[in-house]
Amino acid sequence: MTKDALRKIYKAKRKELDGHDRLRMDDLMLIQFQQFDFSSIQTLLTYWPISGQAEPNTHLFSGYLRHMVPGLNIAYPVSDQETGTMTAHLIDEDTVYTVNNWGITEPPATAPLQPTDIDLIFVPMLICDVQGYRVGYGKGFYDRYLQQCRTDAITIGFSYFDPIPLLTDTHEFDVPLNYCITPNEVYEF
Repeated sequence: MTKDALRKIYKAKRKELDGHDRLRMDDLMLIQFQQFDFSSIQTLLTYWPISGQAEPNTHLFSGYLRHMVPGLNIAYPVSDQETGTMTAHLIDEDTVYTVNNWGITEPPATAPLQPTDIDLIFVPMLICDVQGYRVGYGKGFYDRYLQQCRTDAITIGFSYFDPIPLLTDTHEFDVPLNYCITPNEVYEF
């Protein structure tokens, strides 16, 4: 099935999930996430779940990491809609966020991190296939950014749904995930 078709299906499926079910599934994904060894992680690029898109609560996972990894650097993306690119920016407890015109919460565009400085990246997704290729929101920001990151940087997607067998329209610039965490399983690619 194509990314466009899957994007429509899984946006609808996520919105059909009851809020209590999503909270339960977020907790189950946190349990799966806690099985990883994060001792070598110093810098995390995460993202703010988009309001109204019923995305997994990435704040749970980054909060756990903040507790487990003293001195963890946490960054959020800032997108440049004109160029179709994004950059990563460190945050702290005093960071004031804004919401861009796509509904994405972003920190101020301060001096960006180098993509090669990031050890762990939470990658937004709707669904992925059994090879780790994901369906995002269709703009390609993350695939372009991931191509600039180190090959040993860990990429994790969180999904309420198990991977599908095959995306039929992957491209040479698509970057597969290393892991997909679902409520019941961790998929390694």
